Amino acid sequence: MANEERERLTLQRTEMRMIRWMCGIKVTDRVTCDELRERLGVDDILVITVLQRHMLRWHVHVLKKYENGWVKTCLGYEVEGVRPRGSPKKTWELCYRKKLSKQTNMQGKCNGL
Repeated sequence: MANEERERLTLQRTEMRMIRWMCGIKVTDRVTCDELRERLGVDDILVITVLQRHMLRWHVHVLKKYENGWVKTCLGYEVEGVRPRGSPKKTWELCYRKKLSKQTNMQGKCNGL
């Protein structure tokens, strides 16, 4: 299981614990997650979508910064030297583009309903 998947599952479990705590319901009460979300009017995986939105907003904020700023310089920084064996190089820009395409696909599916 990839780290990103593990983090997503951890956030999902934590969110459900918080929802159960807000409703005053224990796991032993045998109330499903869907019923609790319906009571509160909360969408599925709310925390994850909020985090993705904040990340995308931060990226736009950094892009608006002036060209010689240290933050913008760090985004394009290439580390010199030989890379060890293992998975390929992962840049912040590639992660951003991947999440942006997922968000766009999700919005397209929602608009099509």
